[in-house]
Amino acid sequence: MNNSSSQPASVSARACDVLILGGGVIGLSVALFCLRAGRAVTILEQKTPGSAASHGNCGTITPSHLPLHAPGTLAKALKWMLKADAPLRIKPSLDPALLGWLLRFAKLCNERDFLATAQTKAILLKASRLRLEQLIADEGLACEFERSGTLYVYREIAGYEHAAPDAALLRSLGIPCIALDGPALRAREPALNDSVAGGYFHPDDARLRPNTYIAELVRAVRAAGGVIEQGVQITGFETANGRIDSVQTSGGRYRGRDVVLALGAWSPQFGQALGLKIPIQPGKGYSITYSRPGIAPVIPMVLKERSVCVTAWDSGYRLGSTMEFAGYDSSLNRLRLDALSRGAAEYLQEPVGPTVEEEWYGWRPMTPDDLPIIGRAPHLANLTLATGHGMLGVSLSAITGQLVAELLSDRPPSLDLAPYAPTRF
Repeated sequence: MNNSSSQPASVSARACDVLILGGGVIGLSVALFCLRAGRAVTILEQKTPGSAASHGNCGTITPSHLPLHAPGTLAKALKWMLKADAPLRIKPSLDPALLGWLLRFAKLCNERDFLATAQTKAILLKASRLRLEQLIADEGLACEFERSGTLYVYREIAGYEHAAPDAALLRSLGIPCIALDGPALRAREPALNDSVAGGYFHPDDARLRPNTYIAELVRAVRAAGGVIEQGVQITGFETANGRIDSVQTSGGRYRGRDVVLALGAWSPQFGQALGLKIPIQPGKGYSITYSRPGIAPVIPMVLKERSVCVTAWDSGYRLGSTMEFAGYDSSLNRLRLDALSRGAAEYLQEPVGPTVEEEWYGWRPMTPDDLPIIGRAPHLANLTLATGHGMLGVSLSAITGQLVAELLSDRPPSLDLAPYAPTRF
């Protein structure tokens, strides 16, 4: 039994059917699908729903996203280690958890494992893309969703040509990818300037505004009878007989028939309190949100040499991305923010909007194999994990919600859960 809270054991716990720890896009999606399956749901959120990594990302829905552990990725990151504004930066550290994560990641940076993960991930991403659009339609979620596609844009012809095998891999996985030379690329996206050499269009990708999507999920969860407890900090757990007996919080004790851990980048700390080793590292990303520029892109894009993501909505405009492994450093790094607007200026006619509305960072929950963790915990019968979605929380939210709801309802899963099992590490 583990009792790490100051709450007296005599204080009665609030009984819940499905108790979800974490109110980000994954926790909210799990909640909505569980409610649709007839379960009662309570969410515990330490701040406000979607205020972490779900809030400030670029809102692209990307079946086209290939795994991070491509051959050569770690070597590139090591070369950039001392470059503070590098697109992928690993801060020098002796943290054993980070070093262990990097060792696992390094072992996967080979062609065989890259291809295997790409095949596994494509199944999940394609299923989620379809499920997400259907969910938005079914629930009437007003979140600026659009079947926009996405563009990968190159200024250097060598980079464009080097990416051709990735384009071929996507096609082999059933994900359309259209190669465009410089003139064709500029014709498709007039916001680009004359410096671009070529790119790839992914017509099955889409976009939405993530903070609006979160707000709409909150509305839908509450409309369906779900309870969202905000400003509640988890302080400990009581376990007994191979189950979580109660979750102790700043707002009292909660008991769940089923408990879902959907705590994103904070999952390892809470997993440790439950005797679980969850190999997630916080991958820090940044974004700047502007009012719309006069010449705003129609299609979301990644400016590949600079690893900058660009998305425009009717309601605004955002530059984002970069990846920094620096622990839970909570500073807003000006060098990394400035790299976004500086990178965009190389590709776009009008790279920034007239007014800065928000400068933001968030920690993505990165697993070493770039696959989420979805499934029952190995030694706690009423605990299910739904975490580790990396850069693809929004993209993978709908299928994660569906799979967890099926699991908790003892229904056959829509997809094989083995590749995402917590026990694979």
